Amino acid sequence: MQEPILPAVRQPERLGVILEELSSNGSVAVADLSPRLNVSPATVRRDLGLLEEQRLLSRTHGGAVAQGVLYELPLRYKATRHREEKRRIALEAARRVSDGMAIGLTGGTTTTEVARALLERQRLTVVTNALNIAGELAVRPNIKLVVTGGMARSESYELVGPLAEQSLAELHLDVVFVGVDGISSTEGLTTHHEVEAHTNRALIERATRAIVVADGSKLGATAFARICPSSAVDELITAGADPGAVASLREAGLSVTVV
Repeated sequence: MQEPILPAVRQPERLGVILEELSSNGSVAVADLSPRLNVSPATVRRDLGLLEEQRLLSRTHGGAVAQGVLYELPLRYKATRHREEKRRIALEAARRVSDGMAIGLTGGTTTTEVARALLERQRLTVVTNALNIAGELAVRPNIKLVVTGGMARSESYELVGPLAEQSLAELHLDVVFVGVDGISSTEGLTTHHEVEAHTNRALIERATRAIVVADGSKLGATAFARICPSSAVDELITAGADPGAVASLREAGLSVTVV
């Protein structure tokens, strides 16, 4: 019996898939995109040419690489990706928190879900450099909110830089939940921006326990700036992860919880 012919993906959706793939991996290949989008290699190349004209990527032999700000899509465009996985991660992360604790939250879509999972905790102190998380927690009378100073990054809504780090210097946290753009056994925790990496490292250093919260797409990935080695954190909570990537991190000594 002949298999049904799948309809080709329309151009607006194709462009979205290409940009998502570039944001996640930094590069795309025509040979991979053509069957995925059910269009010819020539159609994919035309799509890449259109995006190159908009200066959203740079063409390479057989594909393209991300260019400039595209390598880090703004937070509002990331929020819908892997949403169910992030919610499961957040619920598991919330189990690590007891009433009366002092916790830290870096910026990111998964840490935002963690913040939402903690809304009913009592006498909680939350320290964050993420403006969107602060906006959600500020109206909660059961939560003492501490927001760092620093320079705001529009891509991640995070306050970063020397002012943020100075405001953390005299604080102690029971646990910090860290969002990343990549985590691997060889390169550790990474993110797209070097100043953000430095501020996140400062948060980790102020906590008794550091827990990475990241969906499976981040495992095995490496972004531009290193936050810290995987040995500097205590646990990774993930979902939808490749078993091989999980095994690699466990072999490197990191405790990994898959939900």
